[in-house]
Amino acid sequence: MHIIVCAKQIQNPEIATSVFRVDEQANKIIPVVGMPLVMSPFDEQCMEAALRIREKLGEVKITIMSLGPKSTKDVIKHGLSMGADEGVILDEEGLEGGDSHTAALMLAEAVKKIGAYDLILTGRQAADWDAGIVGPGLSELLGVPVVTFARSIQVEGNTARVERVLEDGFETIEAPLPAIVTISNELGEARKPNLRETMRAARKPIKVITANDLGLDASKIGAAGARTVLEKLYIPTKDGKCELIQGGSPQELAANLVRKLQEVRLI
Repeated sequence: MHIIVCAKQIQNPEIATSVFRVDEQANKIIPVVGMPLVMSPFDEQCMEAALRIREKLGEVKITIMSLGPKSTKDVIKHGLSMGADEGVILDEEGLEGGDSHTAALMLAEAVKKIGAYDLILTGRQAADWDAGIVGPGLSELLGVPVVTFARSIQVEGNTARVERVLEDGFETIEAPLPAIVTISNELGEARKPNLRETMRAARKPIKVITANDLGLDASKIGAAGARTVLEKLYIPTKDGKCELIQGGSPQELAANLVRKLQEVRLI
């Protein structure tokens, strides 16, 4: 069995809001100096899901793949130290300005180049833009079924049984392999790399694939191929105010509070 895990390198979502900066003129996030980029937490849970499947089935190959600049190698190494067998970097140098569609397109073409696979795992969304488009986009481009918001996956023969998260509960869906599953945080905490796997990761292969290798037209990738228009990127201002409700008795205080809530249409 072959599982492909798609991972994204992002700015650490745990950084203090006081150091988070945005260039509003360029509509870009300003990287925090000295703060290393990390793997999106949802993608770490993808690796955890793949490892759980391997622990149950035994003979499972795990490939971790990421789209980004050369620094993305750090995310690939993290996946390898968690237990992946090989890494693939889709080098997007010179392809800045892409969106979820162009990312899904490059990932889909890379999957085709890699060859046979049984399962592709992506995060339910990336922890930076929170779009949640790449997984379903891969499904559309590769022509395979997708199950979203998974909290557990069981593989039996040629079928994936997925328990997915709903707003008011859970449901179980079966999908034929090959398939794509997006992993939700309800899967549980991802394991930490141990010393043995970290040392082995240095000897595991990492392949770099460029847009030229995929034969993609320049008009379909990067800013030229983006289908999303970013109108404005900014940090919202918090403008809160407190109004003290007066009343000579508990009954009058309650009546004044109700009247005020009705005025602002909260009740």
